[in-house]
Amino acid sequence: MNEVQTAAAVTDDAFLGEALRVLQPRAGYRAGVDAVLLAATVTTASRSVLDAGAGVGVVGLCAARRLNDLHVTLLEREDELAALARDNVARNALDARVRVVQGDIVGKADALRSAGLVDESFDAVLANPPFHLEGHGTASDNPLKAASHSMDASQLEIWVRLAARLTRPGGSFTMIHKADALRDILEAFGMRFGGIRVKPVYARAGEPAIRVIVHGIKGSRAPLEIRQPLVLHGEGHAFLPEVSAILRDGAPLAI
Repeated sequence: MNEVQTAAAVTDDAFLGEALRVLQPRAGYRAGVDAVLLAATVTTASRSVLDAGAGVGVVGLCAARRLNDLHVTLLEREDELAALARDNVARNALDARVRVVQGDIVGKADALRSAGLVDESFDAVLANPPFHLEGHGTASDNPLKAASHSMDASQLEIWVRLAARLTRPGGSFTMIHKADALRDILEAFGMRFGGIRVKPVYARAGEPAIRVIVHGIKGSRAPLEIRQPLVLHGEGHAFLPEVSAILRDGAPLAI
């Protein structure tokens, strides 16, 4: 694409206030609040993080901007998104701590190993997988958006299996997803992750949860816990102060 076409095809968006600038496809999948909330769950105990299905890299880049000692790998399948992720790493001067690996999460394990993903090498794995099952609802006419929003029903299990293989013993896997996918998520976590914590996310108090953040520890046998919920908005459309601190100031999100 030339410069005019590129400008028309992408937007330049601010995250964490103005601390991070990210190019995203104008018509494709666009990262937002979910990505920043997921990134906020990473703690200072982690030194290496994998952002699985990274898209243009918002989750991993937010985590790297929040924590100065963190090393992040962005794993993305699509050529266009991986290219934008590389641009975003460079334009935010995070080249020393963030790398982009192009590969398919649901592809063969040997291919990912060849791309440089070493088994049991990450302290934490993060995932914001496609929310919709293929064949349910109307798919987007935009191929990138359709791929980012939908997947085969069996692939959630594959995402969790990948995380289990790449997470070191005692490391964590954290996923944000639609609330109504919780049963499938817990089944996929299965015996691979224990000490599972579920944090419901509500748009407003008194309404049904819209998201769940699910966090598990590899090898743990601790029981499941339902954590304090996160409520995004008060009476108006503004974010509550706790949420605004996460989204704008890079505050951590306890889970």
